[in-house]
Amino acid sequence: MTPTRGFTFDFRTGRIVVDTGCVDGLGDELDRRGLQRAMLVSGRTVGTTPAVVDPIREGLGGRLVSEFPETTSAKTLGTALAGLRLARDRDVDVVVAVGGGSTLDTAKVLAALSSHGDGEAVAERALETGEVSVADGGDPLPIVAVPTTLAGADLSDIAGATLTLDRDVSAGETYESGGVGDPRLMPAALFYDPDLYRTTPKSVLAASAMNGFDKGIEMLYSPNATPITDGTAGRGLRLLQSGLGTIREDPMDEDRLGDVLAGIVSVQYGLAGADGYRASIIHAFGHGFSHGHDVHQGTIHGVLAPYVLRYVFDAVDGRRDLLAEALDVDTAGRSPDAVAAGVIDAVAAVRDDLGLPNRLRDVEGVEQAQFPEIAAAVADDDLLDVAPEGVDPTIEGIVGILERAW
Repeated sequence: MTPTRGFTFDFRTGRIVVDTGCVDGLGDELDRRGLQRAMLVSGRTVGTTPAVVDPIREGLGGRLVSEFPETTSAKTLGTALAGLRLARDRDVDVVVAVGGGSTLDTAKVLAALSSHGDGEAVAERALETGEVSVADGGDPLPIVAVPTTLAGADLSDIAGATLTLDRDVSAGETYESGGVGDPRLMPAALFYDPDLYRTTPKSVLAASAMNGFDKGIEMLYSPNATPITDGTAGRGLRLLQSGLGTIREDPMDEDRLGDVLAGIVSVQYGLAGADGYRASIIHAFGHGFSHGHDVHQGTIHGVLAPYVLRYVFDAVDGRRDLLAEALDVDTAGRSPDAVAAGVIDAVAAVRDDLGLPNRLRDVEGVEQAQFPEIAAAVADDDLLDVAPEGVDPTIEGIVGILERAW
């Protein structure tokens, strides 16, 4: 057993509500915080789907003064800036972000820009610096998050953005990515309503779930792991492993969906705090496909996670016994290599339960000829800096992993 070392855990989440119909209480939550003028920020599909937005509108009541159903997977800086203009025009004092990771990221960038008197100038500077700042002493618009996917980036104070002031990115165009991180961007409250998840297309939900599940895996072998995150990630993985299969069922089982939502909250608890980010090498590989590839990162995770784990376990222990415990893999009398194989098989089984591809060649838009370019992006990703100690893949090594996954 690894001895417990000294650690720092600095994570300040907003209020978390997980319950069927909980969005009915959105208005009460705003009243409790003295907030009166809400803007609903959502994607173009989510924001025009009555089954999603009508319950939220009812929950907010007369406090809803504006809607911005304009976010896209490109999450451009220009979209966030357009949202800020509307928020200021309508004297908004809170943003209610509804949807997946792209919408939540856009809302955080909007909030960061709102902390400055001249958000336009800050956005212009970000094109050069690659970073959006929160003003010293500034007060970004508070965010209330209503997630509808399972990617597990909700309890986070960081966000990424595509660095263009255009609101859309045309096919074939590539732009630099930037980001922002500040404790003041943590959502003030988060509402996880099972009824809303039932409206999300199953393919989107399944891919996002793999992304969220892998956050729990990486929380355990992260160099920034703590006994607290070990406990929450381990519990979250068990809940997800037993519940995720219901995503493909129609209708989804109520109890198992409840386990999934409890699990997705647990695996990301402490993911992004003041003491460091705890996603790692699997997510670096996912990010490698984010430029010029119209493919969900969770789909890439489903294919690559077993291969990346094999690489990690060949190099280091990777806390395989703790992972085995979380994934209900029997370790009694088994060699370290057998335990590692059991963990990899358990992760692959979750992917298969979600109905995701198991080979890169089966992912539309991915070509072998692109592997060197993808590998260079993976090698340059910041999350490789927080890979398990002793894991430091070269570009050639990354290409090798991609080839094995082909």
